[in-house]
Amino acid sequence: MPRRSILSATERESLLSIPESQDDLIRHYSFSDADLALIRQRRGDQNRLGFAVQMALLRYPGVSLAYDTAAPKFLVEWIAKQVRADVASWSRYGERDETRREHSLELRTYLQLVPFGLAHFRRLVHGLSDLAMQTDKGIVLAEHALETLRCERVILPTLTVVDRACAEAVTRANRRIHRTLVCPLQEHHRRSLDGLLAVMPESHLTWLSWLRQSPAKPNSRYMKEHIERLRVFQRLALPSGLGSQIHQNRLLKLAREGGQMQPSDLARFEDERRYATLTALAIEGMATVTDELVDLHDRIMMKLFSAAKNKH
Repeated sequence: MPRRSILSATERESLLSIPESQDDLIRHYSFSDADLALIRQRRGDQNRLGFAVQMALLRYPGVSLAYDTAAPKFLVEWIAKQVRADVASWSRYGERDETRREHSLELRTYLQLVPFGLAHFRRLVHGLSDLAMQTDKGIVLAEHALETLRCERVILPTLTVVDRACAEAVTRANRRIHRTLVCPLQEHHRRSLDGLLAVMPESHLTWLSWLRQSPAKPNSRYMKEHIERLRVFQRLALPSGLGSQIHQNRLLKLAREGGQMQPSDLARFEDERRYATLTALAIEGMATVTDELVDLHDRIMMKLFSAAKNKH
């Protein structure tokens, strides 16, 4: 089964897009006198133009012509004006693959760039893992990865490789989050959390499903029932401060994902993931019930005041 990509097609397209505005073209794709002197050493319009386009793309977004980004027409036209080459000659560039490779190797030395390798991949995953502890959004991780590689003067790999590095970082962060939530738990905590997946007496609902219900109306009956939900959460007696070391975004995401699953699905998770998900659900559930109780109290009081005012 192929690994699921964490980048959408739209996100992939945006990551290595070539800027089109005049200001961006001037900022990213203007050549210095030294650049032009090196470009003029090529013979023929097609080689001068091709060499210049390769130089431009290696500088920004930082890719080789053979990778995910091709040179759009507007960029070729912009560069052709600077190097005084015929735009039509672009189609003849690189008829020999050897020419492109020779130009690429020369430009690596001139621009002081290094090709992406396994060591870069490992460092990238390690660096992204810290960011993944805060967010698992693929576009945020990928943008950070590309910026990191540019700062290190590394030629960008294909987006498939970047996607794989981001996915590996998210996987590592998930494991760290699970361990952070589960390690402080003792055996009685785990039994209590597993008990949330059991069916309530004289009911078709599991304890977890019942705990996640919101009060239907602002009256004493639902107030009492919601207080009982809070007591059930309190009886779990989870360690104090559990979850405080995890970024709120990731804790909410874990609880949200668990809330979208059936209790039977949660029961089939491997132990560490199951207990981590149930812990996140308990932490966020207790906070939600507390907030709903305060809101319920306010609504009941407003209802009483409104009835008293009408009676008066």
